Amino acid sequence: MSAADSVPTSRDANEYDIPAHDTTPAEDEESDSKQEESLLSHLVELRTRLIRAFGAILLVFILLFPWARELYSILAKPLLSALPQGGQMIATDVVGVFLVPMKVALMTAFIITLPNTIYQAWAFVAPGLYQHERRLVFPLTVSSVVLFFLGMAFAYFLVFPTVFHFMSSVAPEGVAWMTDIDKYLSFCITTFLAFGVTFQVPVVVVVLLYMGMVSVEQLKSWRPYVVVGAFIVGAIFTPPDVISQFMLAIPLWVLYELGIQLGAVVTARRQKQSDE
Repeated sequence: MSAADSVPTSRDANEYDIPAHDTTPAEDEESDSKQEESLLSHLVELRTRLIRAFGAILLVFILLFPWARELYSILAKPLLSALPQGGQMIATDVVGVFLVPMKVALMTAFIITLPNTIYQAWAFVAPGLYQHERRLVFPLTVSSVVLFFLGMAFAYFLVFPTVFHFMSSVAPEGVAWMTDIDKYLSFCITTFLAFGVTFQVPVVVVVLLYMGMVSVEQLKSWRPYVVVGAFIVGAIFTPPDVISQFMLAIPLWVLYELGIQLGAVVTARRQKQSDE
C-alpha cells in the first residue's frame, strides 16, 4: 500500500461523517446568551409600554374621580330625557350608586387615553416592521381610533335618543318604565362596542385588499350577502326593535362601500409603486 492510499480523501471523510466545520461550546453559549438577552430586552420593553399605558389610564381616572357622578349623568342624559315627566332610574344594588359612576369614570379614562395606548402598542411593534408596513400600519391605526370614536358618537347622539323615545312611546299605560343604573351601563357599553367595531369595516376591507387576500371585484360580488349580514348583526347587537336594527345595518353597509372605494385607491397605488 502506497502513502497516497493511506491519506483519506474528501469522499472518505464524508463517508466517516467527519464535519468540515463545527461550532465550539463557547460559540454555542455565546449564541444562546445573545438570544436570552434579546428576549429579555423585548420583555423589558413590553413591560415599559404596558406601565405607560395603564399608568396613563390610572392617572386620568384619578383626575376624573371627583366628577364621576357628573359623568354618569352625562351618560344617562339620553335615557332621562326620554322618560316621562318625573321618571327616574333606580339602583337595586347596595353599592351600585358608588361603583357604577366609578365604572363610568374608568371607561372615560380609557377612552381619553386610547390614543396613548395605541401609540404604546405601535412603538413596541414598529421596530420589527418593514418600511412599507410602517407607512400602512400607522395611518390605519389612527383611522381605526377615529372611526371607533365616531361609532360611539353615532350611538350616543343618534341611536340612544331614537331608541329610548321609541321605547317610551310603546310602554303600556300604567307601567313605570325605569331601569337599573348598572344594567343601563352594560347596555351602553355593549352598544358602544357594537357601533365602534362596526365602524372598523373600512379598515378591515382596506387591509384585506392590501394583503391581496381578496379583490375589489370579489368584494363587489359579496354585496347581497353583506346587506343580509348587516341586518343580522343589527338584530343581534341592538335592542329588539326595527329602528335600532336599521341604524346599525345601514351604516355597516355604507362603510363597506366606503372601504371598497378606499381599498381600490390603495391597491392601485401599490400596483403603481410595484410597476415603477
